[in-house]
Amino acid sequence: MKFQVLQKHLLKSPVILAVKNEESLQKALTSDCKIIFLLFGNICTIEEYTKLAKKHGKYVFVHLDLVDGISSREIAIDFIHQYTEADGVISTKPRLLKYAKKYNFITVLRIFMLDSMALENSYHNIDYSNPDMIEILPGIATKAFALIKEYCSIPIIAGGLIRTKKDILQALTDGATAISSSRFELDEVNEIMHDLLANQA
Repeated sequence: MKFQVLQKHLLKSPVILAVKNEESLQKALTSDCKIIFLLFGNICTIEEYTKLAKKHGKYVFVHLDLVDGISSREIAIDFIHQYTEADGVISTKPRLLKYAKKYNFITVLRIFMLDSMALENSYHNIDYSNPDMIEILPGIATKAFALIKEYCSIPIIAGGLIRTKKDILQALTDGATAISSSRFELDEVNEIMHDLLANQA
């Protein structure tokens, strides 16, 4: 149910804010974006950061690979479940995402689409972890979206090197459900989407 609600938010607000430090987190908390990707923190601060995000009505995802002090083993998922209010987790490690299903976390598999070998590995990782969403980096590699969509129907997030409104529209046109970016000025795209949906109603 939580994932279905999140999908509805993405239809209205396709820009996800990727925050890399405390300053950008504070900006994200007061933005119109409903979803935050936490790409920083450590085992001493991650609990506080997720509580802040939830207090401001955000969906918050913790990037397991980027939190200092967390190992690449399943106990990292146990820790996030026990000590944070995260809605979901992000990782390049399919084993962790598969385990995260135990706690009903929304899972995001992060894929670096560098070459044909990376594409083949991504198919295996998708099958193994069965993620709720797939984040493809760089987000401007839009030709890769079609290859993934031919393989599965899992929603795609375009992440990395998204710099302009044109980049966002291109990613969405080529099959992405959402984009993740640390560029806060792109948040205005969500306002445009709100206006378009309001006019269509």
